[in-house]
Amino acid sequence: MAYLLQVDFQMDGPFGEEMAEAFAELAKSITEEPGFKWKIWTENPEAGEAGGIYLFETKESAETYIDMHAKRLGGFGINTVNAKIFAINPALTDITKGPVSLPASIPYM
Repeated sequence: MAYLLQVDFQMDGPFGEEMAEAFAELAKSITEEPGFKWKIWTENPEAGEAGGIYLFETKESAETYIDMHAKRLGGFGINTVNAKIFAINPALTDITKGPVSLPASIPYM
């Protein structure tokens, strides 16, 4: 079973290209986290929000990442982090062409 992690938090910027430049090394380090598969970066400059949608191999690896990431964001002065973990329904995700490659043998929980 794969697990989706949804994270968002208030942030004053940077956004867009400036964000891409400022966080390129951070993005590279995220790819080395245990159980990490991929991340979609999210940003809403008008609302002053940023975050991401992540895919992890296990619920435990997603939980471990949340703990580490919340501490890292605290170092940037971001103290409130909203995070949710979701199990993925592979059958419906496959029908709707979700970017998740899951073996057909994985049952819905």
